[in-house]
Amino acid sequence: MNADEIAAGRARWQARYDAARKRDADFTTLSGMPVEPVYGPPEGADDPRFARIGWPGEYPYTRGLYPTGYRGRTWTIRQFAGFGNARQTNERYKMILGAGGGGLSVAFDMPTLMGRDSDDPRALGEVGHCGVAVDSAADMEVLFDGIDLAGVTTSMTISGPAVPVFCMYLVAAERQGADVSTLDGTLQTDIFKEYIAQKEWLFAPEPHLRLIGDLMEYCAANIPRYKPLSVSGYHIREAGATAAQELAYTLADGFGYVELGLSRGLDVNVFAPGLSFFFDSHIDFFEEIAKFRAARRIWARWMRDVYGATAERAMWLRFHTQTAGVSLTAQQPVNNVVRTAVEALAAVLGGTNSLHTNALDETLALPTDESAEIALRTQQVLMEETGVTNVADPLGGSWYVEALTDRIEAEAEEIFAQIRRLGGDGPHPIGPMTSGILRGIEDGWFTGQIAEAAFAYQQALEKGEKKIVGVNCHTGTVAKELEILRVSHEVELEQRRVLAERKAARDGAAVSAALARMVEVARTRENLIPPMLDAVRAEATLGEICDALRAEWGVYREPARF
Repeated sequence: MNADEIAAGRARWQARYDAARKRDADFTTLSGMPVEPVYGPPEGADDPRFARIGWPGEYPYTRGLYPTGYRGRTWTIRQFAGFGNARQTNERYKMILGAGGGGLSVAFDMPTLMGRDSDDPRALGEVGHCGVAVDSAADMEVLFDGIDLAGVTTSMTISGPAVPVFCMYLVAAERQGADVSTLDGTLQTDIFKEYIAQKEWLFAPEPHLRLIGDLMEYCAANIPRYKPLSVSGYHIREAGATAAQELAYTLADGFGYVELGLSRGLDVNVFAPGLSFFFDSHIDFFEEIAKFRAARRIWARWMRDVYGATAERAMWLRFHTQTAGVSLTAQQPVNNVVRTAVEALAAVLGGTNSLHTNALDETLALPTDESAEIALRTQQVLMEETGVTNVADPLGGSWYVEALTDRIEAEAEEIFAQIRRLGGDGPHPIGPMTSGILRGIEDGWFTGQIAEAAFAYQQALEKGEKKIVGVNCHTGTVAKELEILRVSHEVELEQRRVLAERKAARDGAAVSAALARMVEVARTRENLIPPMLDAVRAEATLGEICDALRAEWGVYREPARF
């Protein structure tokens, strides 16, 4: 890019920056030196790389979605929380919001994640242990009691039974008196990553895609600000993928959902802004920054050039980040505070839109109130004390960061080509990337690739080529054993008792009729969200809704592989 083109771009950026709202904040260094909102090549200089880097708020968005960077608004502090029953988690939410958290992120227990009620025999011993137990809309009401759902953005990390859980969230908002059409938040819903990495599915892929398509249509028509799909790379990375694999598999999944929307006749410029992403921020500081920058650039280019998006917001990749759970160690767990801070800083320098910081004890148990507060304060120190919010993409133009960004992008493009080849040359009713994803799931290609990457990393650790402080080096310590949060078995007993009372008090005939109607619609091409909402309003439980659909669609079992 020559000097005149760079100057013209700077002028465009400056006009947008001047017109945008900025925070009332001190944008100087600790010593009082003023800093510019963005930096670029020296005036009058040519830079052939700059077309790929650009200015914040301009295609290809390598440097961020907004011309102001974090001067306009900082990232949302969205701490992931949930344990025990809805009342206990509600108290934790109020603590997070009271301490300065900007949004909520719901962690569900294993029975809920698998579409089972707390009184299901398969739930025994698991109720409330890795998240909050939610059996019905009544639990959702308690979960958000005293929290204005119309005034706070809420993320829910659940995929297999995401749609009925979302219906419970909508009914809880209705019962608060909220205008449901104005709700804002994110539902994970990403079923592809379940088959690839996390393994929490209910049905075969096709019925799940039908539900996701129905949800996309419903939200686009009725709740336009709500994001019905958060495409998740986090679990893919936690399973052992490399940074490039995490990026490529996640964006490929996103392209699959774009193809799903297009196959439903939806306008890409309308539904694509409802897609968001969820990435892992691991411990390799510069690699993670490069990954986030490459992600924005790839998504914008594919959305414009492959899927025909013309609206700016349809080309935006907005993402939430969580620091890496797999980087936390049970040995010397206080070191995890340092790891989390470094990973959080990488996410911020990569331009994340919201962030969760892990607590130091999460490798051992759910976080205590004290460790949750330290995790929250980690973000607040970054936001308020370090000056990282003063300049957009402060590492942009670094030879190292730009080279890493280009390298990760190139590796991702190679993986996209592999995935599309997996689908073969024949047409697919949804699209070519979707065809490749489904074949990759069926053949075990994704799990095989991740397993190879995880094995290579484990070998490097065992040989001492890669170091983890407190694990394979610097193992001496004077630290004492941590006190951890333990969820009492009384939580499960109480949850089952309350569930039994609710079932006894409801109109059983109304529940049965609503479930029958839902199954009837499942046999057609009608949208399933309205009858599912009716079942939730009748107090049908999550397990009853999912079991009715399991009976209709069957249960998916992963083929055995050796």
